[in-house]
Amino acid sequence: MNQKEVLSLQSMPAASASYGRPPCRFINREFFIITYESDPAAIRQAVPEPLEPDGSNTVSYEWIKMPDSSGLGSYEESGIVIPCTFQGKPCNFVAQMYLDNAPAILGGREIWGFPKKWAKPRLRVEETETLTGTLHYNNVLVAMGTIPFKYHILDEAETAKSIAKTQVNLKLIPDVDGTPKIAQLVAYNLENITVKGAWSGPARLFLVPHVNAPVADLPVKAYVGGKHFIADLTLPYARVIHDYLQES
Repeated sequence: MNQKEVLSLQSMPAASASYGRPPCRFINREFFIITYESDPAAIRQAVPEPLEPDGSNTVSYEWIKMPDSSGLGSYEESGIVIPCTFQGKPCNFVAQMYLDNAPAILGGREIWGFPKKWAKPRLRVEETETLTGTLHYNNVLVAMGTIPFKYHILDEAETAKSIAKTQVNLKLIPDVDGTPKIAQLVAYNLENITVKGAWSGPARLFLVPHVNAPVADLPVKAYVGGKHFIADLTLPYARVIHDYLQES
């Protein structure tokens, strides 16, 4: 391979790209989100400056089922999102993510800086009436959430607006000597959103302390509620909103 050919490669390994080239289109992407009040000190510790927690002291725990994801495959995901502001504008900080798909882990970390780790999340309807999310890490249950199945209908236009809210990741990639090579806050907005159904209801969440999947570090103090929705959407490339190396 000459230099031009090397620079045209999509990703490692050169012989076979690990993931498809974005943008990525998701069909029938299913979300289950539990919003709860947590410890403000724990939230502040989890949020990197110059992001600021939005003051609500809330956290959203999510399960997402993605049966049809262009360039990535079919997989499920679970994790923690914290409402924040950046320069006074609202956004969500993606704090932890766990999933069962190698292309999505590799592409997510390398391009967008998603905090992805390998685990086994599952989203299922149990015994006809309860939408249930579980997360196992190293075969140990670390999270379980429940909500009545399609309890109250939500406005689909408002749901689409919430999906389009700016999301922010902390992208960290070391150099070959272990020093930071990339240290950025990266933002993106999901696009081309079509909501196919949206519901809300009371929800409950059980978190188990685990050193390698520390979802319980943001403990549940009080429940706000749950949401369940299904949508088609597109994940585009992202943009850098803060570069720690340049600031230093």
